[in-house]
Amino acid sequence: MKDTLQKFLFENLSVRGELVHLDATWQAVLERHDYPAPVRNILGEMMAAVSLLMGSLKFNGQMIAQIQGNGPVSLLVVEGSSDKTLRGMAVCHEDKDFSAETLTDLFGDARLVITLEPAQGERYQGIVELTGEKLADALTDYLLRSEQLDTGIWLAADETRVAGLLVQKLPETDKTRSNIIDLQSGDLLVDIDGWNRVMQLSSTIKNSELLELDAKEIIYRLYHEEDIRLFEAELVSFRCSCSRERVANMLRTLGADEVDSIIHEQNKIEVACEFCNHAYRFDAVDAKQIFASDIAHQTPKSEQ
Repeated sequence: MKDTLQKFLFENLSVRGELVHLDATWQAVLERHDYPAPVRNILGEMMAAVSLLMGSLKFNGQMIAQIQGNGPVSLLVVEGSSDKTLRGMAVCHEDKDFSAETLTDLFGDARLVITLEPAQGERYQGIVELTGEKLADALTDYLLRSEQLDTGIWLAADETRVAGLLVQKLPETDKTRSNIIDLQSGDLLVDIDGWNRVMQLSSTIKNSELLELDAKEIIYRLYHEEDIRLFEAELVSFRCSCSRERVANMLRTLGADEVDSIIHEQNKIEVACEFCNHAYRFDAVDAKQIFASDIAHQTPKSEQ
């Protein structure tokens, strides 16, 4: 299946895994933007990564992953939702050289910012220096430093599809630690070397395999000697959260005078979404409607 997130669990190892493949979702992004190949690929890798990271979240809301730097790519943003929808974009300096593909070459001195926005509850944001040669290196470093979770991530992207693999060591409970060996039979209940073995097996995956093989075939090839539990695959899709109402709210924050001034000079206001390139146009009549409710709210009621 294309555009799916496949979760799986290593029985008795306290290790979970996820595989994501994006096809139509990735093409929906590329139809709206034309990026140099290295920028395109790093954006695709980030979309795969956000899909994988969203798979472990327990709340309804959004995850926003950003890289901000002073290199040829000044900004890369991918937003994912608990509904398994994605959107992404990058800001590039067209006159720069994009022949190199390391993170430093593309972003210069940069930072990785991951923001969690639950529909209910407090917003959380983690910020770390962007490190490593590849995006997977930076993300595993972030998870280790911010979440104290041992994680392995493998990402791949080209002009047609995007894919990613994640394995993560689950926190051990007191029961897990105290019952490694059955006292009566002497059998090993928990494979204490399981995590290292999973990492070694996962590291054998090739980009071509990650992109071209489906999730079940990859899991079988890598872990056919392990006891694996597969969960039902979840669909992933492209969806932009922009809307005319959200743009109108943004214009409202500018104030009526500023909006009227722009319309007086240009006869209209046109705002294009940076993610999907959809253009929203507002004329003088539209502007009056935006601020009409504010004026009505401010008008004092007549005394009876």
